[in-house]
Amino acid sequence: MTSHLVRLAPLVSALALAGFAHAQTAPQYSELPSETPAEFKAPDAGFNYVKQTVMIPMRDGTKLNTIIIVPKGVQNAPILLTRTPYDASSLVNHSDSSDLETILTGYDNAADVIAGEGYIRVVQDVRGKYGSEGDYVMNRPLHGPLNPTPVDHSTDTYDTIDWLTKNVPETNGRVGIIGISYDGFLPLMALVNPHPALKVAVPMNPMVDDWMGDDWFHNGAFRQINMSYMLEQVVTRANTAKWPITHYDDYDMYLRAGSAGALGRERGLEQSGFWNKVVAHPAYDAFWQQQAMDRILASRPVTVPTLLVHSYWDAEDIYGAIAVWKAIKPHDTGNNVFLSLGPWSHGGAIGDGATLGTLKFGSDTALYWRQQVLRPFLARYLKGDAGVPAIPTVTAFETGTNKWRNLTAWPGGAIEPVALRLAANQKAVLGGAADAKGYDEYVSDPAKPVPFRQRPIPPYGYDEAKGQTWPRWLVDDQREASGRTDVATFVSDVLTAPVKISGEPVAHLVASTSGTDSDWVVKLIDVYPDQVGSQPALGGYQLMVAGDIFRGRYREGFDNPKALAPNKALAYRFGLPTANHVFLPGHRIMVQVQSSWFPLYDRNPQTFVPNIFFAQPGDYRKATQRIYHSSYVELPLVKAAP
Repeated sequence: MTSHLVRLAPLVSALALAGFAHAQTAPQYSELPSETPAEFKAPDAGFNYVKQTVMIPMRDGTKLNTIIIVPKGVQNAPILLTRTPYDASSLVNHSDSSDLETILTGYDNAADVIAGEGYIRVVQDVRGKYGSEGDYVMNRPLHGPLNPTPVDHSTDTYDTIDWLTKNVPETNGRVGIIGISYDGFLPLMALVNPHPALKVAVPMNPMVDDWMGDDWFHNGAFRQINMSYMLEQVVTRANTAKWPITHYDDYDMYLRAGSAGALGRERGLEQSGFWNKVVAHPAYDAFWQQQAMDRILASRPVTVPTLLVHSYWDAEDIYGAIAVWKAIKPHDTGNNVFLSLGPWSHGGAIGDGATLGTLKFGSDTALYWRQQVLRPFLARYLKGDAGVPAIPTVTAFETGTNKWRNLTAWPGGAIEPVALRLAANQKAVLGGAADAKGYDEYVSDPAKPVPFRQRPIPPYGYDEAKGQTWPRWLVDDQREASGRTDVATFVSDVLTAPVKISGEPVAHLVASTSGTDSDWVVKLIDVYPDQVGSQPALGGYQLMVAGDIFRGRYREGFDNPKALAPNKALAYRFGLPTANHVFLPGHRIMVQVQSSWFPLYDRNPQTFVPNIFFAQPGDYRKATQRIYHSSYVELPLVKAAP
């Protein structure tokens, strides 16, 4: 049988090649020709813009699909560029319309500013995605140890700007780059050896360090909720492969699968080069450190005016903008670096900023930011209009009081670190002496992990019509967790005076586990009065102001995982996301501590294994957790008004 197959192989190959050739040269019938034109040119009479698509060559010959939209009648206009892996065509076709602002309204455009100020809009597919040639690599690193090729996002941006300034006759030769999330990471890449024509960068909610606190990990805990994004983004050029929905409640789907590694195998993720890199690097080794944009930019003075944009309730990249600010602002001798902080979800600054979930801010905070901060910032540097006043170094919305603050630094005002102690009788006490002996205790069971939001948990996504409310989960009411027996809860007395914090709260946890590994989740919460007459839904509401997770094995170093000593009180210190919040009189301050946040993060088996991605069912065991009363959250208390 085998010998017959061997003899037939050449014939099969020949037939296959013949079939392929036939498919490539399908017959055309002149007696009944195709009714589809070789190239359709849409009339643009009545349109207030002209759109064209070009393939811009990079230095290695790869051509990138680029859409250029010029407002009709403009001359000497600046270019506002966005580079994206999310389909350039869809980003400039949110509606079929003859009006520029209408087609741009949606992700990833500040449409009112772009159209109102007469900018030439350019959106480009990054190499390897959608209409662009080349190979796609997730967050393609800079040329160096992780990228031996001569091209990266820095060189591609340089080459794109160079082509645009030479080939778009309506431009004044000034280019700005703007974008959200992955599209916000790309303006940071543009700051590395920037083109001389690059005059401004606006990284909004950028991916910066995906191990420390952005998309893939937080302090070592894997954000498995993003596995669907990984699959859809990487395994095909045009995101045609989709993550199948198998359960109404994501909690059930992830729990049934077991480990993240097992779920990855089940869904075919092992066919992705990026997934294989992630599971091979669970610790903060050189692979992650050499890609961190805050580390990269810290060694390069920023010469391009840059506006970093941060959202207080960013469910995806809550770490990045502040990390870059900390890294580059101390070296900013030319006053080129600015920061805006708003009460938004991920990318919320381009939408309606009047509400977020149940919260109401009393005004459209996003519209204010676009018109009072983004618009003059772009005009000053892209139009070269020195008559436009410089924006404040920091514009920060203050939640609680719902007011904008203009500051000269971040954090603003006189800051005094004050301990919010986790005391006996489930009390949270500002200041005072620590209790070195007392503790609260709970049992953490990996078979029944603490949900990160109220069940049923809808799939990750942004489609409200499908019930996907992922972007706003950080403002969900936390009282479900506070009533669980596997969550330690500490709450202050009712406040008689406002308590304002600005900056990064820091968890100082002293805890023990009966296991040999553990996760620790700390949440700082504003508890509303039992009744709120103006908005009854906020009665007793528990609003998370800041919260994060820490994987215990990294207590002695993020690149040095070690088993924990069972039943031994150990110290853990980790920062929570930045806040600018006032706890008002009549409110209370709460801290919740737990050991799972599921399925947002993969479960810690609570027994030390070399790689949690490959933990086996028998590794997952109950553990008794003790939170000692010497623990506290260090609050960045504002003692004087800015």
